[in-house]
Amino acid sequence: MTSREERHIQRLKQRDPAAFEELVRAHQTPIFNMLYRMLGNREEAEDLLQEVFVAVFKQIDGFRGEASLTTWIYRIATNHCINRQKYNRRRAQHASESWDANHSAGAEAMPSPFPQPDEALEGARMERRLQIAISELDEEQRIVLVLRDIQNLSYEEIEQVVGVPGGTVKSRLHRARMALKEKLTRGEG
Repeated sequence: MTSREERHIQRLKQRDPAAFEELVRAHQTPIFNMLYRMLGNREEAEDLLQEVFVAVFKQIDGFRGEASLTTWIYRIATNHCINRQKYNRRRAQHASESWDANHSAGAEAMPSPFPQPDEALEGARMERRLQIAISELDEEQRIVLVLRDIQNLSYEEIEQVVGVPGGTVKSRLHRARMALKEKLTRGEG
């Protein structure tokens, strides 16, 4: 860690508003992109982005410098994302059970997995297909794929973010890429 980074972290720990503004400016776009790829919903990713930076603000005193600040922020974002996905699954299951029991509202909350008619450009359709395919990966595969192939984190950074050995990261990434390729190929037919 450079002395400049150390000074910045010290300013963060002193709750310097300018230091937090710099932190947010530097990390909001890549963290948002990761959250969006993981959740598949822009509004939800924006909400979670705010939660992540609030958590960073609250937890900065606990940053020990064992990993880079960026890696530490990705870990917080990943954990928030996993928790949100669990919450969404429980909420969707509850809505489904409510629908079955009452034949009432609940199904309206489920987003359509199909592209919208106004997505006229091929690039927009491919982006949507890619996002759907990524969202269909299991959680462990999706995390390493997004962190490596979209966010361009190193294997070492991913190890620190997800807390598993490098061999496991590489194995999950390989399986994720193969599954993604299969989903996209199957969707072309």
